[in-house]
Amino acid sequence: MTKRVLCLLVHGCEEIETLAPVDLLRRAGAEVVLASVTGESQVTGRCQVGIRADAALAEVMDQTFDLLLIPGGPGVKALRADGRPAQLARRFAGENRLVAAICAAPTVLADAGLLAGKRFTAHFSVHAELPQALAAERVVEDGNVITSRGAGTAVDFGLALVRRLFGEAAALEVGRAIMA
Repeated sequence: MTKRVLCLLVHGCEEIETLAPVDLLRRAGAEVVLASVTGESQVTGRCQVGIRADAALAEVMDQTFDLLLIPGGPGVKALRADGRPAQLARRFAGENRLVAAICAAPTVLADAGLLAGKRFTAHFSVHAELPQALAAERVVEDGNVITSRGAGTAVDFGLALVRRLFGEAAALEVGRAIMA
């Protein structure tokens, strides 16, 4: 059975944190749905790269996915204001499915109440809000919550997601293919 991933898209997302994990997950065989939170067919990332959405979030948020992927960047402010990303994260966690956030996106997990008592990391720009973040860690996995620091750790993060969905052999194969 194909593993399904829901990746949230919003204007101002960090392109590397979005596309590197999506690329690695697709290489491993995952069906990744890029869902526009605003419903627009294309979002513009932090560095002005256009990213085409596969669907509007409203169209797919009630579907079943194995993993929720929340990229970081300045667009996280819009994700938090919207509220649905935190709601989705709570639902995924409550159903024992994977929830992954990188950079500033762990603040969405905090909004959802998912970080209490968990080990996690986040971008230094949100450490004042998330003082328990493990600043020295590139990727932190605690139960079904997976977090990463930022753009520089996006490949490590993506490979960790592949490992959790498909196993160690698949992560090693994808890593070898990209010479990670």
